[in-house]
Amino acid sequence: MHAFFFLLLIIFFSNITKSQTESNWFPSGINIQPFTANFLEPKAGFSYLLGREEIRLDIGTSADIFLHKSENRFLSFGADLFTYTRLRGRSSFHFPVETVDYLFGINSGFKIVDNEREYGLRFRFSHISAHLVDGAFDSRLNDWRNRRNPRTYSREFLELFPYYRINGLRFYLGFTYLVHVNPGFVGKGIYQFGFDYFADKLIADIATPFIAYDFKIMEIDKFFGNNIIEAGIKFGNYNSKGVSLILAYYSGKSIHGEYFNLNESYTTLGINVDL
Repeated sequence: MHAFFFLLLIIFFSNITKSQTESNWFPSGINIQPFTANFLEPKAGFSYLLGREEIRLDIGTSADIFLHKSENRFLSFGADLFTYTRLRGRSSFHFPVETVDYLFGINSGFKIVDNEREYGLRFRFSHISAHLVDGAFDSRLNDWRNRRNPRTYSREFLELFPYYRINGLRFYLGFTYLVHVNPGFVGKGIYQFGFDYFADKLIADIATPFIAYDFKIMEIDKFFGNNIIEAGIKFGNYNSKGVSLILAYYSGKSIHGEYFNLNESYTTLGINVDL
């Protein structure tokens, strides 16, 4: 990890003598915009799982703590804090919570902006833990619903996402190494690629339609693929605060750690507040 940061600093500070530099603590916005269809990104909103009477509630943020600018180069360090929760829809506006996953960690981002082009990478070191909640317990049977008993699920991981953007189209790769994972038979490597495209201010100069896709390869006893495709409209610029209406399709292993080996396929309709 130390070698990675050393290399990053060498790249960034090359030719710095002829650059005008600026450093800021707690800057507004974030240096590397979230990868839209990648699930482990900061979200603040909810999604209805259509036809399943289930809801996912996301409460999370990423914030840059330090940003250094040198001409068209940007280097940042920040932190991530997420929760993503599954609830069941019930009558009388009642939503029993079944499972919740927590993520916290640190990140660093480096990018170069050249007119309509942008390229760079994001590094993260994070921890995730997952827990069943009382909404997953059936008091009538005095047992857990569907006989899914609580189990230990946690992981610490290193993640590297290089990307390239031209105009509103961005492509990325993702490489994740699980430093520690419980249960131990989950594979150490995760590999993914994807894209997102924002047609900037196409509708009435305030609404931005977008489409995004993410494909991820993981190993649980054997290799398998997870797919997420999203389409929607963001009210606001793609790289700033706003509100997004999102239609998404997901297929693969569950995103929730307590259900990590469960195959799922569903469509969601949701709202996200981009902080």
